[in-house]
Amino acid sequence: MLLYVMLPLISWQVYFAPVFASQNIEVPIPKTTVITPSNITSLISTSINSLGRTDYTNAQNWFPNLNLEKQDKNQNALSYMLSIPSLGVYDATVSTVDYDLAKHLVNYPGTQIPPRNGNSVVFGHSTLPQLFNPKDYKTIFATLYKIKVGNEIFVKSSGVLYKYRVYSIIVVDPQDTSIFSQSYDDSYLTLVTCTPPGTTWKRLIVKSRLEKI
Repeated sequence: MLLYVMLPLISWQVYFAPVFASQNIEVPIPKTTVITPSNITSLISTSINSLGRTDYTNAQNWFPNLNLEKQDKNQNALSYMLSIPSLGVYDATVSTVDYDLAKHLVNYPGTQIPPRNGNSVVFGHSTLPQLFNPKDYKTIFATLYKIKVGNEIFVKSSGVLYKYRVYSIIVVDPQDTSIFSQSYDDSYLTLVTCTPPGTTWKRLIVKSRLEKI
């Protein structure tokens, strides 16, 4: 039980902190984790939830305070394809109509759909990096923490290929729903997964912007 409770911190130190410490991150994100009473409380709470019956293959359970109204986008496609060459992820299916992360990535209903102007928020499941399999949607974002500012993300929708470029990487608490806010000055793609790898403690947020083709 003690090992399970401490897994988020151990995972952070082993996988996450060294990668961020070696990168030139353009936004403030935690490069080290300091043990405080609030951190210990958060760790225990997260571990209890993980031991419980919370189903994290359902994207609706990732941000408990989120309440988005579904937008009427009149989209033709119910899904599109997403690729992250730097991570070895190619042509992953992204659903625009449900929340099942065991079957595909999820473009969270209520957010925009690429390449339209606005913020398209895409969820992907993760686990320990050793279990990464780009064809298994339960492990597909296990190495997302390795992505860097400047990396490319490709979206194929209705037969057209669009290129997005990463400009920001941050870590937020599950209570922080600001990542779902919409800005219509450009087309934005936001990737979301749980972090540190193998835990549900925090949320890793990778923000990218459409490059004009």
